[in-house]
Amino acid sequence: MAVMLPLTGKYAVFGEQLRHGAEQAAADINARGGIQGEKIVLRLGDDACDPKQAVSAANQIMSAGIKFVVGHVCSGAAISASKVYMEEGALFIASGASNPKLTEEASDLVFRTYGRDDREGKMLGEYIVKHFHGKKFAIAHDNSAYGFGVAQAVKQAVETAGIKDALLETYTPGERDYSVLVSKLKKNGTQVLVLGGYHTEVGLIARQIRDQGASIQIVGGNALVTDEYWSIAGSTAEGTLMSFTADPRKNPEAKDAIEALRKGGYEPEGYTLFAYAAVQEMAEGIKRAGKTDAIKVAAALRASPISTVLGTVGFDSKGDAVGIRYAIYRWHDGSYAEVGE
Repeated sequence: MAVMLPLTGKYAVFGEQLRHGAEQAAADINARGGIQGEKIVLRLGDDACDPKQAVSAANQIMSAGIKFVVGHVCSGAAISASKVYMEEGALFIASGASNPKLTEEASDLVFRTYGRDDREGKMLGEYIVKHFHGKKFAIAHDNSAYGFGVAQAVKQAVETAGIKDALLETYTPGERDYSVLVSKLKKNGTQVLVLGGYHTEVGLIARQIRDQGASIQIVGGNALVTDEYWSIAGSTAEGTLMSFTADPRKNPEAKDAIEALRKGGYEPEGYTLFAYAAVQEMAEGIKRAGKTDAIKVAAALRASPISTVLGTVGFDSKGDAVGIRYAIYRWHDGSYAEVGE
């Protein structure tokens, strides 16, 4: 079984989450006898959260004859690599990629354990309308598959509520100076800023907003669910709001896995348990099918829900996880916690 993740690059923190989750799941399943007596062996592939590298890494995995793949946290990488998997008849369960195109444009062999940007963005937009009614807000994104998807979903949600004049901007990931964007936000009188992008850039933008003396409420998506966001932004991250699923660490079914991960010195934040669940689902699908036939395993996954660390998870006809519940979190004093509706 392959685990595809960013081992290198600026988003490698998410790769660590996926690696720890997948490796712990494999260890736990192997300790119980494996799959039909066979031990799970994981092979890691580095996509660097880059679509081109993801295709190269996917081809290497396919050349090795591996037909079961979990991972990919960045949507652009997942979408590009999924085309390779589909061509080769491999079964793929994404562990963090949230752009709707992943499953909308895929075959029956593509699944995901996390939710979709259009659904999460709708919730985020509705929260903004409810809690910041009358405030002047703007939306900015990094043009990635993930960032653009979040921005579009939020934009649609607020426009449905009657807000038509939100400033919409883009920014280039990987830069260090976002003063031009911040100056435009200040001139516009922005009070609430929705950022569709990753923690690396959002953290810098947060600092530069404070440096320019502006007071703007930052609202982001699930890519801020890492302690690295606070490390980059420092105290300027205080009060940042973000969307994510309801904390999977609170699921009773995750208790043993969390204890094992913490015993090994790792806190299962972010997508860790989604990767753990993907390995569980893959193992259960193979067990149900009775053979390592990707098409039969895919059918087995759709047949009925599976007990995982995320709770009981089922898949719809597109391969999306059913029943994902979202929540709003607030960063405070170096950590984040759910806030009320």
